[in-house]
Amino acid sequence: MPRSRKITIAVAAAAALVAGIVTGFVVNGGSGDAGGGGDDDVRTVQPGAPGEEGRELTDDEAAAIGSPEHTAADTAFMQDMIVHHQQALDMASLVADRTGRDDLPLLAERIVESQEAEIELIEQWLGDRDEEIPDEAADHEEHEGMPGMATADQLDELAAAEGTTFDRLFLELMIAHHQGAVTMVTDLYADDGGLEPAADSLARGIEADQNIEIRRMQELLASMS
Repeated sequence: MPRSRKITIAVAAAAALVAGIVTGFVVNGGSGDAGGGGDDDVRTVQPGAPGEEGRELTDDEAAAIGSPEHTAADTAFMQDMIVHHQQALDMASLVADRTGRDDLPLLAERIVESQEAEIELIEQWLGDRDEEIPDEAADHEEHEGMPGMATADQLDELAAAEGTTFDRLFLELMIAHHQGAVTMVTDLYADDGGLEPAADSLARGIEADQNIEIRRMQELLASMS
């Protein structure tokens, strides 16, 4: 006798967030009755509020739940993040000629690889939506108000430092810089951004990468104490 099976696939649909719901697809296999086969039955279920049962949606109701378009908050976040990432790349480019450590250049290389890849994805996101792509060579002083951005004086101090003094200052500035990027992600969602699936995916990926690198830099900084 064939066994019944249920496979529940959670779909992170941004429109569901707007409606205050999470949409799932439930696929039921055979009924388990002797000789009973039949085609798979696909149902769309809208979970209920806490303590309440979910509700099965009709085909028309499910079709009406579409992915929302990007918002002005999404666009501003992406444009600002390119400039923010570029400053991190500028700081990372100073490491090789100023540090005496073997591990710091490896960290800087990881930062460059991850943030260059994210800039490429962001530029593609903006281009696909006919939004302006900011100049990566933009004057960072115009963007010092963004969370975590180093000031011109701090960058000058970093460029003039060498050895252990450079190492410590680089880590302190880059940790603050990465924490600023995480804050920007938090602010995006606070501004009701990140509902478009692609914007949400990019923002969460950036947040994850920054947090991984923050932990590594904190470990390196602690080892210098």
